[in-house]
Amino acid sequence: MTDAELIEKLKADLGDRVEIANPARRRLFLKVAPEHLVAVVTRLRDAFGLVFLSTISGVDFGATFEIIYHFSTPEHDYNLRTEIPKDRPHVDSITPVIPGAILYEREIQDMFGIVVDGIPDGRRLVLPDDWPEGQFPLRKDWTFVRPEEVIPGGKS
Repeated sequence: MTDAELIEKLKADLGDRVEIANPARRRLFLKVAPEHLVAVVTRLRDAFGLVFLSTISGVDFGATFEIIYHFSTPEHDYNLRTEIPKDRPHVDSITPVIPGAILYEREIQDMFGIVVDGIPDGRRLVLPDDWPEGQFPLRKDWTFVRPEEVIPGGKS
């Protein structure tokens, strides 16, 4: 199936729930509103065979976050984007649809402070258990504060 044929099929199947761009051969960018995310992922899985989620990435744009779900099939790469406000950083979990998403969802919770509603296991994944609450290293407004260096057996 050519890119143009796939885009037409996606538009017919998903309607106005997504915006579709095709900037490069075999690569599609779909933009979806957060409230349609789980339904669109479910439809993409069932009708288009998207079962391999290679990663979830995030971008801090200041007032908003963009979350990008990177799916691959042998024929095409799909990048499904959704944008959420930074003052209410909540997104629904896609883990019930794509079980392997849980690790990536836990990672965006740790690194961006995005709350993933409905995630089966919301424990920290990347950051240590004693990491300070409210500190999210991939946010633009986060600053690293170097801890005081302690040399064991050193002079006081």
